Amino acid sequence: MFFSGISDEAGQTIERQIQAHQELGWKHLELRLVDGQNFTQVSDAKYDEVRAKIDDAGLQVSCFGSAIANWARPITCDPDIDIEDLRRAIPRMRQMNVPFIRVMSYPNDKDHPVSDDQWRKEAISRMKTLAKMAEDGGIMLAHENCSGWGGLSAENSNILLAEVNSPALKVVFDTGNPVSYGQDAWDYYRAVYPDIVYVHIKDAKRAPGAEKEEYCYCGDGPGYVREIVGDLLSRGYDGGFSIEPHLAAIIHTGQQANSDEQLYRTYTEYGRRLMRIVEEAKARA
Repeated sequence: MFFSGISDEAGQTIERQIQAHQELGWKHLELRLVDGQNFTQVSDAKYDEVRAKIDDAGLQVSCFGSAIANWARPITCDPDIDIEDLRRAIPRMRQMNVPFIRVMSYPNDKDHPVSDDQWRKEAISRMKTLAKMAEDGGIMLAHENCSGWGGLSAENSNILLAEVNSPALKVVFDTGNPVSYGQDAWDYYRAVYPDIVYVHIKDAKRAPGAEKEEYCYCGDGPGYVREIVGDLLSRGYDGGFSIEPHLAAIIHTGQQANSDEQLYRTYTEYGRRLMRIVEEAKARA
């Protein structure tokens, strides 16, 4: 297995993101935002610049954290937006030897909601199109248990993968998202385990009656981080554990860090705590 992380949670610039991963001694990073822009959408010149700096640092990109079908793109949005994002991403992924691109599966439109049946049908249809593109392009969509029809439950996730029926659509399991959605992280993990190819490490707490979750260091909440990491390693998992702390900044809520130093410090500390959890799991095994 290897460690990685959604690197913009360490800093906005690629230099700061690289610095954090080098400090942790990690060889991988997950690219989402660079200077505030999603990496699938940056100009060719910016792409070349970032790629060169990552190559010079001797790092490997484990995943593109795209905005495809995510919380900002409801089921009523123009599907061509995602098709164009993926069309632009595929050659970049192949050039950088990136196996996965993170996707979701379209939240319902809160202002103009469609029926549950329409939502399901359209989400599956769109994912079939994207999965065919990924399959033809030699890369894999990693569907996150987050915002979207397929993230409503483990059952929906399994239905989505079964209906799309493509080797280019698998699961990136996020340990913290079930807490946010009022689900049991262990039960969700066990239900989707056969299709997990990549893991996001996150944790959160939700007090009884609270309107929203409070993110915390991995292992400090009910995300079953220790149990899931231990179970995966005991089963021979050799993929990535990619941190997404959400402590100093949270992209989907617009929460900004108080300072660049806070962003960097919480990220690197989060990484160190995950490494200790992995070492403890290996010792138990």
